[in-house]
Amino acid sequence: MKRVVVTGLGIISPVGNTVEQFWDSLINGKCGIGYITRFDTEGYKVRVAAEVKDFDPTRYMDPASTRRMDLFAQYAMAAAVMTMEDSGLEGKISPDRLGVYIGSGIGGLTTLIRETEKGMQKGYSRVSPMFIPLMIANMATSNVAIRFKAQGISLPVMTACATSANAVGEAFRAIKHGYADAIIAGGSEASLLPVAVVGFTNCMALSTKNDPLTACTPFDRERDGFVMGEGAAVLILEEYGHAVRRGANIYAEVVGYGNTCDAYHITSPEPSAEPAARAMELSMREAGISISEKVYINAHGTSTPLNDKTETLAIKNVFKEYAKEVLISSTKSMTGHMLGAAGAAEIIAAVLALKTGTIPPTIGYRNFDPECDLNYVPNANVKAEVDAALSNSFGFGGHNCCVALRPYRE
Repeated sequence: MKRVVVTGLGIISPVGNTVEQFWDSLINGKCGIGYITRFDTEGYKVRVAAEVKDFDPTRYMDPASTRRMDLFAQYAMAAAVMTMEDSGLEGKISPDRLGVYIGSGIGGLTTLIRETEKGMQKGYSRVSPMFIPLMIANMATSNVAIRFKAQGISLPVMTACATSANAVGEAFRAIKHGYADAIIAGGSEASLLPVAVVGFTNCMALSTKNDPLTACTPFDRERDGFVMGEGAAVLILEEYGHAVRRGANIYAEVVGYGNTCDAYHITSPEPSAEPAARAMELSMREAGISISEKVYINAHGTSTPLNDKTETLAIKNVFKEYAKEVLISSTKSMTGHMLGAAGAAEIIAAVLALKTGTIPPTIGYRNFDPECDLNYVPNANVKAEVDAALSNSFGFGGHNCCVALRPYRE
């Protein structure tokens, strides 16, 4: 079996459009949540979101290319360009050994709504010939593959909020088993639109506090729902020998991956937390991580009443008497929920926590919940050298994913 390492990072997020800005915001507790500016929210129950700010797609692609991509694909391309530049991989790998696994939970919703409205108002003969290529969710992967001549394995994952974590996990497996030398892996989402905000509101998933500083408070007793976010996060996963031979900078090593399903309910987690715990256990078993080691968990931590207490229970079920020694934080308290991009963004946070010895906080935590009684690194970062990191991601439909990492050692 091959070793798999992380050699590149790229991100477009509500707290920064570079990895440096993203990480600086996380460790300093900067909140990227604000009042929605994309459309008029008068009369809406939810008026806050975590928007990407100051995004200029022409920094990463020519203007003609932007017209051939929905916003979610533009975000993905920007993050992919960033991570490829960071890795120095371009031109140093055979095209047939380079893959792309970039997923999206929803895909080209902006295009779908625009072209539907055009059809209804002007007649469906006026729908753009680019409608389908702009809308379908595999086009982030497709455009990135074209840009970097990646002719190897290609798999756009779609598992709702677990999408990009599953993409990274599946990329890890593919490289470990020898199917690729490197994979551009992650996810992208751009669905901050009226229909999506109202849709999530009406299924009672979103916070209705409408205060940017208190709307997203994972593990806090007063939490009442998640805050929608957007953006893209992309990593380069690379076979260890290939990375060493070309002199790559190695951030961390991917060592385990667990993937299970609740098979219980389309939106609610399975109450016993057994399937979520099993995803963590599978990842740790593959990684050789014991429950007595010093571990950081970047939690799914959505700030919904059910998710946070169920994830807490899963962690307790896995770590048993060591559960209160585990360092846990939800960076969604700052980024909001980036949906299909969330998992990869949080894996980047876990990678940087291992690399820097700094654990980002869960901001906005004020009120103790007896059902959430672990160490969530409240409100301020802590310095800690940990033996391993886990990144949990759970998605509508019962998808559970856990990616395990260790600090890089030769």
